[in-house]
Amino acid sequence: MLNVGSVVMGAADVRRAAAFWTRALGYVPRGEIEDGWAVLVPPDGTGVRLSLGRSETPVRERPRVHLDLYAGNAAEQAAEVERLVALGARRVDWDLYPDDPDFVVLQDTEGNRFCVIDTAHG
Repeated sequence: MLNVGSVVMGAADVRRAAAFWTRALGYVPRGEIEDGWAVLVPPDGTGVRLSLGRSETPVRERPRVHLDLYAGNAAEQAAEVERLVALGARRVDWDLYPDDPDFVVLQDTEGNRFCVIDTAHG
């Protein structure tokens, strides 16, 4: 049986992206962070890796693949959104929000979009 080993995201500046995601997720580099490639792993070595590869293609406004980061409740979600914004993420004015969303759309320092989900949302 297969399992997800790594999510790969493009980055114009791999070092900048690695700096953001190590602080955002508490991950550590698996090896040396290079200009063209970095693999970040959970500190205990268990779980999905985040790989960052140098890319010159433009960021898509509505990406087909993105990360969902889970928060335990609305308060935790709000605190995590603020923490991520302080690290360099930006809020996205998402035109597809439902009336009562359980998610907040952000973009990282490279423009890659991701969501912070309130998993306790009704």
